[in-house]
Amino acid sequence: MRVLVLGGTEFVGRAVVEEALALGWRVTTFNRGSHEPPAGVAALRGDRSAPGGLAALERGEWDVVVDTWSWAPSAVRDSAALLADRAGHYVYVSSRSVHADGAGFGADESAPVVAASPDDGDGDYAKNKRGAELGAVAAFGERALLARAGLVLGPYENIGRLPWWLNRIARGGPVVAPEPADLGLQYVDARDLARWCLEAAGRGVGGAFNVVSPPGFTTMSELLDTCVRVTGGGAELRWIGADRLLAEGVRPWIDLPIWLTGDDHAFMHGADVSRAVAAGLRCRPVAETVADTWAWLRGIGGAAPMRADRPRVGLDPAVEARLLERG
Repeated sequence: MRVLVLGGTEFVGRAVVEEALALGWRVTTFNRGSHEPPAGVAALRGDRSAPGGLAALERGEWDVVVDTWSWAPSAVRDSAALLADRAGHYVYVSSRSVHADGAGFGADESAPVVAASPDDGDGDYAKNKRGAELGAVAAFGERALLARAGLVLGPYENIGRLPWWLNRIARGGPVVAPEPADLGLQYVDARDLARWCLEAAGRGVGGAFNVVSPPGFTTMSELLDTCVRVTGGGAELRWIGADRLLAEGVRPWIDLPIWLTGDDHAFMHGADVSRAVAAGLRCRPVAETVADTWAWLRGIGGAAPMRADRPRVGLDPAVEARLLERG
């Protein structure tokens, strides 16, 4: 199989490249060249946001295209239109954020989505992703596979969520942990997301899919206890109730990454993923994701790369000290 990865050097895109190579596929990447592509790929250069930036894609044929773009939907519209007659399948790695507010626990792919257009410029994340979906479908129709990921974890993470927890726990000592400890979590390892996208596209699967683990795949305590065990830092988790954390101004998702409450938790950690599971989605154990992410972090000196368009995450040490002092 011949696969074209639009991007391919950072988090999910890099996972796609590595999984495709592991499958024995021939891989071409297309990006601006800000990062070196993995060994074994053919690298094309271009800037999708610049006039004439797609020139390198005007020739060539591929069985599958994988696109992880998160900005102006018009870039996906233009790329998909250019490739529609020379590529078999177009995988757009989208997000469950395309669903409108109010999609609660158990929501499937039919839940309402935000209003957006494939002709839009750069806007908010949800509209960017939905507009891009529409651009992919406009060009490829049923040959477009929309992979609506939720929380994505794993090696090469450039958002900082699991890396922050690992680095904080590795420092040892008492660590603020958000109750309830048995809070169910739903996420997908970037490598499992990538493998599913490639294999599903290779079989000709199209349409929209929630591509995350089943609800309750792991819990907050299992995740953090695994971080303690893997890092060996001797950290002591101090479980503190959600009401107190919120009263102290601790922001879910930002100050304590991954943790959410109320309707936000019901949406982000409660998706119906039965379609993706039926279409072959398999998720590796949380212990493997945590251990591999920690090994990667140690291999790069502990400081994970960060996307410039995402907020910094992690609890202010002064806030943590105040919470721990009050018991």
